Amino acid sequence: MNIIVCIKQVPDTTNIRIDPETNTLVRSGVQSIINPFDMYAIEEAVRLKEKFGGLVTIVTMGPPQAEEALREAISLGADEAVLISDRAFAGSDTWATSYTLSRAIQKIGKFDIIICGKQAIDGDTAQVGPGIAAFLDIPQITFVKKIEDIKDSLMRADRMTEEGYDIIESPLPCLITVVKEINEPRLPSLKGKMKAKKIEIKKLEAKDLDADPDSLGLKGSPTKVVKIFTPPPRKGGQILEGEAKEVSGKLVELLKGEICL
Repeated sequence: MNIIVCIKQVPDTTNIRIDPETNTLVRSGVQSIINPFDMYAIEEAVRLKEKFGGLVTIVTMGPPQAEEALREAISLGADEAVLISDRAFAGSDTWATSYTLSRAIQKIGKFDIIICGKQAIDGDTAQVGPGIAAFLDIPQITFVKKIEDIKDSLMRADRMTEEGYDIIESPLPCLITVVKEINEPRLPSLKGKMKAKKIEIKKLEAKDLDADPDSLGLKGSPTKVVKIFTPPPRKGGQILEGEAKEVSGKLVELLKGEICL
């Protein structure tokens, strides 16, 4: 079974900076981590490999420093890693990112399952996984909390909903996005760390993807960030003191004043 895991290196939430010129995240020189939801995707891929055999390939798109995330994924049990990096990809929104990743996956070759974390903590859109599936024209199951079975080129999985979960069956190949309830990520092994240090990371640039140049980076991004600002601080609250009847009367008068405004 060939499994591809798409991960993203994101800025540590305590170290986020915005480029005022482009209104995009500054990634160079910023402390970064593997997107937390992608850790569950890596773990699930490794568990499937251990159960069914096969190959786990990790893919990420980002600056050269994203190679660190790929090596960490290798230390957790993945087999191969691909870095998609080119200045032409800078400023990609979820549409352009999905397109670029789909072109890279087509270059990698045959696969049975693509696994993504449900969303990235820096954008919180949950759009890239489904976008990749759309560009590749394959079925998708989002918010998977459990893979029930894989047999006869079919996958059956539990998809989390607000009311509970749906049991969905899909033909392979397919793409799934996973939630944190699906597993508990392992720690890297010593053998994995040694492998991560030595492994050769395959690199793909824009010219390697046979992609439409107008669909890459800022030029290929229909979503534009026109302004970024810090929300004004909230005003201090007001504490009402006294007996319950007295406080309730004050509260009603205050609410009337706010409604009138």
